Amino acid sequence: MIPRLRHNRTASLCAVIARQVSGRNGKMVELKNVDVHFKDGGGVDALNGVNLRIEDGEFVFIVGYSGAGKSTLLKLLTREIAPTSGRVFVNGYNLAKIKNKKIPPYFRRSIGMIFQDFRLIPDLNVYDNVAFVLRVTNKSKKTIRHRVPYVLNLVKLADRAKSYPEKLSGGEKQRVAIARAFASDPKLIIADEPTANIDPALSYDIVKLLKEINKCGTTVIMVTHEHSLVEYFGGRIVSLKNGEVIFDEYVEGEAQDE
Repeated sequence: MIPRLRHNRTASLCAVIARQVSGRNGKMVELKNVDVHFKDGGGVDALNGVNLRIEDGEFVFIVGYSGAGKSTLLKLLTREIAPTSGRVFVNGYNLAKIKNKKIPPYFRRSIGMIFQDFRLIPDLNVYDNVAFVLRVTNKSKKTIRHRVPYVLNLVKLADRAKSYPEKLSGGEKQRVAIARAFASDPKLIIADEPTANIDPALSYDIVKLLKEINKCGTTVIMVTHEHSLVEYFGGRIVSLKNGEVIFDEYVEGEAQDE
């Protein structure tokens, strides 16, 4: 639960959204010998024999060129598609056993999504874009009144609460998207190329914000093609090529030396 913020507007992210993470351990994501084969277009092997385990509380960069299998991997994790073979586990759920029309709402609520094209609702202001995800999950009006301002404060958009998406810069739109993804305190955040449509100079701020969220105990998976960001921040990097994991190591970044 997100505690109430009183007067310290400069409180750190984790001080504002502290989570009870003690005692949590184990895997958040696990793929076991996963293959994905698409029959359309003469047959495409999107993923081949992928084995991947991501622990609860990790921050992982997923990298690879176009067609490497990154999008397919994300669709597996959100159960948009099912594997041709193999098993996929997310937050304790065996997704292979979940039917397309019977995806539990609580599974959806445990994941926060951040998209490269923001996907804000144009006729809702910043406050209501963030509040929307809480309303559809039946949070009380009191919870929404407390939570939304605090999350907007965390992403430094408290003064833009009444602004509409058309009045925001690309970087501001993405910060709204991050606030929306984190508003319901999900266990996993998946960021799909979150810096693709913003000023490159702001990309580092977006990743820093995701890193701060990760420090609160939220698992973060970030897909990116921007190798400069990966080299700067370092950490665990998983590289895909032709549907296979070709690299999975922890790499020291430039930011760790600062």
